[in-house]
Amino acid sequence: MNVLLKETFNQAARAFRVSKSRRQKSENRKARIERRLDGPILEHRSHPMFTASNTHYDVAERSRGLIAGGIGVMHQLARKVGLVEAIDERVEVLKAHFPYHESDHVLNIAFNILAGGHCLEDIALRRNDEVFLDALGAERIPAPTTTGDFCRRFEADDIEDLMAGINSCRVRAWQQQPDEFFDQAIIDADGTIVETLGECKEGTDFAYDKRFGYQTLVVSLANTQEPLFLENHGANRPSQEGAAARFDQALELCREAGFRKILFRGDTAFSQCEHLDRWDADGVQFLFGFKHAKPLYKLTAELPESAWKTLERPAKYEVETKPRGRRENVKERVVREREFKNIRLDGEMLAEFYYQPTACSKPYRIIAQRKNLTIAKGEEALIDDMKIFFFITNDEESSPAELVLSANQRCNQENLNAHLKGGVHALTMPLGDLNSNWAYAVMASLAWSLKAWYALLLPAKGRWKEQHAKEKDEVLRMEFRSFLDAFMLVPCQLVKTGRKILFRLLSWNRWQRVFLRAVTQLQYPLRC
Repeated sequence: MNVLLKETFNQAARAFRVSKSRRQKSENRKARIERRLDGPILEHRSHPMFTASNTHYDVAERSRGLIAGGIGVMHQLARKVGLVEAIDERVEVLKAHFPYHESDHVLNIAFNILAGGHCLEDIALRRNDEVFLDALGAERIPAPTTTGDFCRRFEADDIEDLMAGINSCRVRAWQQQPDEFFDQAIIDADGTIVETLGECKEGTDFAYDKRFGYQTLVVSLANTQEPLFLENHGANRPSQEGAAARFDQALELCREAGFRKILFRGDTAFSQCEHLDRWDADGVQFLFGFKHAKPLYKLTAELPESAWKTLERPAKYEVETKPRGRRENVKERVVREREFKNIRLDGEMLAEFYYQPTACSKPYRIIAQRKNLTIAKGEEALIDDMKIFFFITNDEESSPAELVLSANQRCNQENLNAHLKGGVHALTMPLGDLNSNWAYAVMASLAWSLKAWYALLLPAKGRWKEQHAKEKDEVLRMEFRSFLDAFMLVPCQLVKTGRKILFRLLSWNRWQRVFLRAVTQLQYPLRC
């Protein structure tokens, strides 16, 4: 036992010395760039700043470099949370492994996106990059055509097994978080239409607005913006189809992880009235937009004016220096000058009452949000108008303003959907049928989940706890492209020896200190 403790201590000491050396080198690079950028400009410059002229290129013989230097950290992260084993244990779509396993194919898609790839064809660039292969310790990786064939092998049950395997690792990442992380899990659901120009893709159809493609249901954890479940349908299907079952799966997953409270959120299409009694009895809170109905308008009309309270929205951001004058709204000015129809918001009012939907056995709390509008033409106000929105909830403690603001925060899932479409390129639907595109979307969205796990595993304790916690949250909320630039597309020299693979960072950016902290953290075992 003493020998084991001594070896553990020696490993920690070596890691500390290496970390100190890395930190010093990083600080030196930071100081050099600051000296170049922070000096005062005291005189007129007679020639442009860009002066390089005698430029040459050559091919290195011994030194080898890699643009996506962060890929090594992501591979270590995948191994640390047990992703490789989880996928190989749960997913069985290959009859033989000649030479690839299921995890090789799944990680190949995710790592291609994390290395800056946008589509299946970009895998060919990674496959023909010997430094990229050495960085992953791989003799070869699947070709784009082989990857497409792998996706086409998936049936619906196989995709469910794949999501279950990924979510088991997700729980492992969550369990590294402090106790307050588990106060409440907020589960959002929304559907998004994925338009495609392909006319021969099985399962596609026309949406309500005549777009042709698929309808993808996304169920996510709002706390970390992780996509927990994806489900693919034809674009003609309603956005809420299958949402109740996915909410139940998310509930089971979050309770397994240890969350003490669960909140379901969704827009009007996701009100799920036939399931509200069951969720309420199970201790689940819900906050859904509610469809407009004549009984609701009648109850609203019967409310006295004193029942309506003004909604005060908090400032969008806190001014860190001094307040500045607001810029002129050019669009508003053009609309007035050309006498276009203009709808202006004059204020928002809130009221509450109880209402029992037909499918429920008890009444629930309804929050009515009234938007007072003025319809104008040019400078002349034509009429006053109003619109009323309804929310249904079983939360008896929060104020109406808190509930409405929470419901508005659900719109942040639209940002997640936009990232899955345009940042991660997970919802590009590159294959020929519904299930294969569904499988590809799940594998590609793993790149976004790995980004979230990377942030969640960053330590925030000790002397610099407050600063580290702020950086951790900033990485978690970072846009995908910004994350790639800061942590993935960092040029490295690769040195491969008999016992280790060394990534030597060749440039500095302001996130390098956080990057190296993650590298050090992944050298230690997880708590669970």
